[in-house]
Amino acid sequence: MALVEATTERIVAAEPERVYDALADYAGTRGRVLPEQFSEYEVREGGHGAGTLVHWKLQATSKRVRDCLFDVTAPTAGQLVETDRNSSMVTTWTVTPSGEGRSKVVTTTTWQGAGGIGGFFERTFAPKGLNGIYDSVLAALAADVEK
Repeated sequence: MALVEATTERIVAAEPERVYDALADYAGTRGRVLPEQFSEYEVREGGHGAGTLVHWKLQATSKRVRDCLFDVTAPTAGQLVETDRNSSMVTTWTVTPSGEGRSKVVTTTTWQGAGGIGGFFERTFAPKGLNGIYDSVLAALAADVEK
């Protein structure tokens, strides 16, 4: 098994604090900015930042659906880490300044991939698919905070 990683980033025309607050708002903003690949979204505990427990199903491909239950932590300023209780998946969101009134948002998702030929295809294609999904999330987030 090898570590699989997908990283997506976007510059958002909003102050870092505003962007971070929107990302940390699992009870409101997060549910609104998720594309169709996410279903059954439910905040089970908390709802804002660290201490949140959130569930969703992620349909990465037509045949691959992950049932995710994430514990949210905030280990450093400007960062949220979502650790899935149901798998090895960890998604880290990092928001940093990027000039006057702008923010850089980077999301990195890692997990232990399969071995063998299936693992080769997973390492080759899964990051591209996940990048497309998270690019949609970041576009919707930008539209939400830039208004």
